[in-house]
Amino acid sequence: MHSALGNLEVIYTICLYTQHRSLPALASTCRAFERSALNILWRDLQSLEPLIQCLPSDLFSTDEGHMVLQKPPDGMMWDTLCKYTSRVHSIAVTQSRRLAIIIEPLSLLMLSCPLAPASLFPNLHKLTWSADGSHSAAEFLRMALVPSLSDLDVRISSASSAFLSVLSSVGALCCHLQDMSLKVQRTTDDAFRQISPFVTLPISQLRNLHSLSVWDLGNQGIEHVMQLPALRSLRLDLRTSSAWERNLHLQFLGFHDLNFLGLSIDTFERASNFLSSLRVVESKAIKVGFNSQPAHPSASGSTMLSQFFTVLQERCDNDKLESFFLYGFSGKVRAELEVFTPLHACRNLTRLFVERGCDISVSDEELCQLLKDWPKLEVLKISCYVAIDNTTIPTFHGLITLLQLCPALTSLALVVDATKLDGINLKCPGGGSCNKNLKHLILGNSPVESPLKVALILSGLFPHLEQVNLDCWGSSQIKFVRQKKLEMEQWASVNNFLDAIGIVKERYTEG
Repeated sequence: MHSALGNLEVIYTICLYTQHRSLPALASTCRAFERSALNILWRDLQSLEPLIQCLPSDLFSTDEGHMVLQKPPDGMMWDTLCKYTSRVHSIAVTQSRRLAIIIEPLSLLMLSCPLAPASLFPNLHKLTWSADGSHSAAEFLRMALVPSLSDLDVRISSASSAFLSVLSSVGALCCHLQDMSLKVQRTTDDAFRQISPFVTLPISQLRNLHSLSVWDLGNQGIEHVMQLPALRSLRLDLRTSSAWERNLHLQFLGFHDLNFLGLSIDTFERASNFLSSLRVVESKAIKVGFNSQPAHPSASGSTMLSQFFTVLQERCDNDKLESFFLYGFSGKVRAELEVFTPLHACRNLTRLFVERGCDISVSDEELCQLLKDWPKLEVLKISCYVAIDNTTIPTFHGLITLLQLCPALTSLALVVDATKLDGINLKCPGGGSCNKNLKHLILGNSPVESPLKVALILSGLFPHLEQVNLDCWGSSQIKFVRQKKLEMEQWASVNNFLDAIGIVKERYTEG
């Protein structure tokens, strides 16, 4: 044997670059490769089928299309199984026809296991379950909830009583769990109320939990979540409960020391009512995703959005908030830029995203008025698409003033009127001011008439900008823009001119 094969790093590197389907053959080549090849082969399971395949074929039979256990595994079979399962670090299960066939015999196998669960999967760190919460699934889940587990992601369409019972033991069995995500799809308010007690208690026991994503667990559940000492990231889906459709005049302690708070809502009224029930929200970042807004955007949607920001400013630790995200899953809200005025109190804001779902009219003066209190702003994304015909948009004049107000800006997404260039000196468009930090620019469906002039202005304002990002033109929002092809060609021409200007600058510098 070559001396290099005595080096474990060399062996591991060879195994790492071996095709997955060839690893079993490599493991059987010699003892030198067996350990590393099996470790990589079994480290991350994308299904449960390998657990069946590694056992003798006569252990199972097929009866009317279903696999059945013929006899209990003996000690040698369990040794073989443990040889492989002890190497598993992550398991990802998704619903499939094959899973439906093997889950019942696998559950029978788990029931006959003479070993403690921790002995079967002693090194399991991550479990992702995106399948039915059936009784058979519960048997496997019970064996996979081990002390070493640090990441649990459960997404089910329904949950049996057995599955819920096992889920209720997470707190006791997985004391080192750090990340947990629970989602039940396509169910009713009553069903959520029935499921929540099985989730609330184990969550309260997870003292090391760092990240949690879950639906509204009710008053008691929310109180338990607030008391988790290590929690830094929280995502709450308030769409699952009708409780927040009205102000309940409750007063919870609130959330402290969060790095991220995410709320999914149907209406801004729900978000306002929820925040009103908290004494304080201390979070570095807040993200609000919404859908099902009024079918015909009206002033009521804008009013509710304005009320939401007012409540947010009252409850939020304004000095701590650094990032705010507003994202529309579906539906539209028409709003004026003044609805964001309460955010002026957050003087340390470095990121503001309004990604979809809001048609916001912005004049040059309003844009500058909005940004004047955020000198630390690094990322601004107001929109990649607006309805040009009925929405006010800023011009390059407003963009030039923006650079003076936010000198730390590194990324910008904003629709501007790139046809109004009067009064701008193409040789020195910023009047001596420029931003050398900005390297990512999205101008969406901004109208443009002279690609060369626009390129000259952008090059003067952003000396280190290489290209305008045009990826947004493939989004569903811009798909139906009139004259899309023509406008895309105009912006492609802008980028071509930017390339040429960059080459000239480079050669001039070299010279």
